[in-house]
Amino acid sequence: MSETATATLPPPMTRSAPLDVEALWRHAADDLFAYACTVLRDRSAAEDVVAVTFERALRRRGRFDRRRGDARAWLFGIARNAAIDELRRRKRGAALTHDPPDVAEPDAADELADRDEAARRRSAVADAVAALPGGDRELVALKFHSGLTNAEIAGVLGISTTNVGSRLHRVLNRLREVCREAV
Repeated sequence: MSETATATLPPPMTRSAPLDVEALWRHAADDLFAYACTVLRDRSAAEDVVAVTFERALRRRGRFDRRRGDARAWLFGIARNAAIDELRRRKRGAALTHDPPDVAEPDAADELADRDEAARRRSAVADAVAALPGGDRELVALKFHSGLTNAEIAGVLGISTTNVGSRLHRVLNRLREVCREAV
């Protein structure tokens, strides 16, 4: 066999560097928690989902293939499956957890009015998001609570990037309309 023939062969398959689950924890745990809270509407269950997500990621870290996508998107895929498992386990809707109400300190009247307005707006947004169908609520959680790109969301949900953009556009328009009516 000539040297030219061997030079055109692809390099042997090598395993990619091991996945650093601890680094993923530091960089993604809060975003995963926010995502799970939005999907499940239960802070305690969201904590459990994050724990299960990292347990599964730790057990499966050897199977992660960087050529198939980003580690963060892989992790959100695991979290999505864990959240779906939790919803199936419950077989019921969970109550939405709201931010604690703003406690107004004895400040100037303008500051108090601003805080009240901000609380009304937050409440209107939380109510509007809570009223979304599960798939739309999940999309909002992946985009805004988790900070994933449209391409990463597409990988997590198994849909096209274009579909993600279109669905987000429709959902955001619906949220704007509902929030304008509420405030």
